[in-house]
Amino acid sequence: MGYAFSMDEVMNAIADPVRREILSLLHGEPRTAGDLASRFPISRPAVSRHLRVLRESGLVHDRLVGRQRVYSLDPAPLTGLAEWIALLRSPTGWHHRLDALETEVRRTTRERTRRTPKENSA
Repeated sequence: MGYAFSMDEVMNAIADPVRREILSLLHGEPRTAGDLASRFPISRPAVSRHLRVLRESGLVHDRLVGRQRVYSLDPAPLTGLAEWIALLRSPTGWHHRLDALETEVRRTTRERTRRTPKENSA
């Protein structure tokens, strides 16, 4: 579509458990607004408000099919958020260096145990 959605909009949209459940339901297949509303113990207008937030964040798209509005998932706006989370989860600084040191120690230990006793004494 060419629209840029901010990470804040996306995080706000997925902050609510009802909206996360709607996204899960749409993950498998497009669904009508009525079908989505029937799966929650809240009013249809409340579900419509949740759908509007998801639509405004770019996470869902809707189209009119006859008299029904059909919603489908668009996970593209989650990419920026997923990249940010991956960055926070990746080792940096000393963590990365200590992981490399641990790998080297294990490799050296493995090589030493493979040598024959004669090689170890040399």
